[in-house]
Amino acid sequence: MPAKSKAQQRAAGAALSAKRGETKVGDLQGASKQMYESMSEDELEDYASTDLDGLPEHVEDD
Repeated sequence: MPAKSKAQQRAAGAALSAKRGETKVGDLQGASKQMYESMSEDELEDYASTDLDGLPEHVEDD
């Protein structure tokens, strides 16, 4: 499933970086921390690799 917003794509990228050990988990905040804890590396990679063209900056919660 691709990211629905640019913010979600960036949060997934930060979480993926921590999941791979490239950054510290303690540096994560908010959505990226939640994504790190609840998603697999494959799921995070899918979100983080979303093309940003045409995506809104943020999407309202349902």
